[in-house]
Amino acid sequence: MRNNFDTLKIASEQADPSALGLFGLAIVTLVASSEKLGFTSGTIGILPCALLLGGFVQLIAGFLDYKKQNVFGGLAFIGYGMFWITIALTWWFVFQQYEGDFTRQLGFFYLGYLIFTSYMTIGAATTNKVLFSIFLAIDILFISLVCYGFGVAPTLAKIVAGIAELVISLLSFYGSAANVLNIHMQKEVLPVGKISVYE
Repeated sequence: MRNNFDTLKIASEQADPSALGLFGLAIVTLVASSEKLGFTSGTIGILPCALLLGGFVQLIAGFLDYKKQNVFGGLAFIGYGMFWITIALTWWFVFQQYEGDFTRQLGFFYLGYLIFTSYMTIGAATTNKVLFSIFLAIDILFISLVCYGFGVAPTLAKIVAGIAELVISLLSFYGSAANVLNIHMQKEVLPVGKISVYE
C-alpha cells in the first residue's frame, strides 16, 4: 500500500502540464490583443502578464513536459515562454528611454519565431485539432508581427496581430479547460478533435 507521499509523487510524474501552459498563453494573449485592437492603450499593463504568465508559467509547463520526455511540448512551452520574457524585457528597455531601431530588430526576432512556429505547426498536426488551430493562429500572428516590424502595412498588421492573439487566447482557454476537465473527470467533457489522418 502506498503512502500519501508516494501517491503525490506518482501523480506529479503523470500530470499533464498542458493545461497550465495553455492557461498562461490564454491570459497573456488576451491582454496583449486588447492593446492591438484598441480596447486599451500602452504596454505597461501587459508587461507583468508577459513576464509571469506568458513567460514563467509556460517555462514551468515546458520543464514539466521535458521531465515527462515530451520534447514537442517542452520545446513549445519553453520556446514561447522565452518569447514573452524577451518581449517583456524589450518593453521595459523602451520604458527606460532606450534609443535605437528596436522595431526593426524585433522584426528579425519575429522572423525567427515565425520559422520556429512553422516547423512546430507541422508537429502540432500530429496532436489534435485544437492545438493545431492554436499553432495556425500563432503562424498568422508572427506573419503580421514580421510585417509590422519591417514597416509593411503596419496599421493593418497590428490589427491582424490583435485578432490572431484573440483567437489564440480563446482557443488556449478551451484547450486548457479540455485538458484539465477531461483528465479530472476521466471522460471527454470537451472534445479536442483527433486529426484522423494521423490516427
